[in-house]
Amino acid sequence: MADDEKPDIDGSNNGSRSRTRLVIIGTGIPYPDPLLSGPAAAIIVDDTPYLVDFGPGVIRRTEAAYLSGEYSLRSRNLKTAFLSHMHSDHTIGYPDLIYTPWVMGRDEPVQVYGPKGLDNMTAHMLAAYDMDKTQRICGLEAINPDGFGVVSHEIEAGRIYQDERIEVDAFLVDHGDTWEAFGFRFQTPDGVIVISGDTRPAEGLIEASKGCDILLHEVYSAAGFRNRPQDWQRYHSHMHTSSEELAEIASEIQPGMLVLTHLLLWGRSEEELLEEVSEGYAGDVVCASDLDIFQLEKDGEGWYSNLLLPERFQK
Repeated sequence: MADDEKPDIDGSNNGSRSRTRLVIIGTGIPYPDPLLSGPAAAIIVDDTPYLVDFGPGVIRRTEAAYLSGEYSLRSRNLKTAFLSHMHSDHTIGYPDLIYTPWVMGRDEPVQVYGPKGLDNMTAHMLAAYDMDKTQRICGLEAINPDGFGVVSHEIEAGRIYQDERIEVDAFLVDHGDTWEAFGFRFQTPDGVIVISGDTRPAEGLIEASKGCDILLHEVYSAAGFRNRPQDWQRYHSHMHTSSEELAEIASEIQPGMLVLTHLLLWGRSEEELLEEVSEGYAGDVVCASDLDIFQLEKDGEGWYSNLLLPERFQK
């Protein structure tokens, strides 16, 4: 079904849901699992989406969310995005984010905030698809030229974005020595959501996350890690966070809910991974699946508390 043939609804039927939601777009890793989309998540506030990372399949997955009832994630609504770091599994969906929502009716360029190197990547993406742009605008296609393109913003740690709905702070994480990598803290009307990005344990993440309502954090199985070759152990221990390390981090942060993503299992099951984390952390923890949705709601006293377990969309 073409986008202009679908119901013209952009959030109006979300009245039964809370004002603030976290939608898991993709939980995948570099291994091309056909059942998992690449790393991406969306913070929804008042039916306005804010995308974090854009791994393989990102627009197909947001469309799946839209067709399942999360109308805010209609592709043409994707106008603001944040990039944690420049690894390919987090960026391969970039041209999809730039071009597909425009073709589907976006009326302004997408704004993207990310680390050094983003401007260079953006310029090359636009150059690579210049013939597509020219044909769509100058040919017979009935397209709005005002919706074309992307504006990239290279960021530093601190406040990087603010509007009437949300405040976004970036903090440095540790994911390699040759570039900058960031996590993000979202202050919403209903609480705080923190997204770690890819990282080994990092002090900046702990400081930014203390007392948050949701912590979405990457993790690898400590038990599975012990069976890995030494060169890969060296890599993963310097670039990612083990289940044992994450348990210590979560015990210090005390999030309302710990949500695990970008799972490196290496032969372990999700249930076994949860057991590994729970051995050192007594709080609520869940493994995310693609298209899970977590809701933040205000309690009877008007402050942030009620955190619902994910609603699982029909895939």
